[in-house]
Amino acid sequence: MSEEYNEMDLEQSQALNVEMKEDPKKFLTFLSDGLTFAIDATNVGEIITNYPITMVPNVPSFIKGIINLRGQIIPIIDIRERMHKPPLYETTDTSCIIVLDINSTSIGIFVDAVSHVVDIYESKISPMPPNSSQELVKGMMSLTKEMVILFLDCELLLQ
Repeated sequence: MSEEYNEMDLEQSQALNVEMKEDPKKFLTFLSDGLTFAIDATNVGEIITNYPITMVPNVPSFIKGIINLRGQIIPIIDIRERMHKPPLYETTDTSCIIVLDINSTSIGIFVDAVSHVVDIYESKISPMPPNSSQELVKGMMSLTKEMVILFLDCELLLQ
């Protein structure tokens, strides 16, 4: 029995050492179609609500349109449609645009709601299983028993 206890202590100690050597990273979490996603907070420029979106003809359906934000034209991607989910037909009080700066390119993602900023150790993020249908998701982790977070690959949004 003491051998089992020592093994458990060793595992806990190793996990603690990983956390002590690694600084947590800030991630902004948001909701889309009932799922919780996270993006690196360093990519977030701002969060805007109730902003007029200008429709653009002859673009893929997941391009919701463009906005003029202080003289800068920013394309808006409907994250639901980009992930092959049905669009949100009516905006709600919580739906908003997250403006991202990815490799000096600004892009907006239209989401159902922004949740909060969380500190996460990147070593705790698991890779997506092979043959996963989540093409824009680069990892996942369980934050609580009821909550799984999917980590969005922002660079893939630009492709």
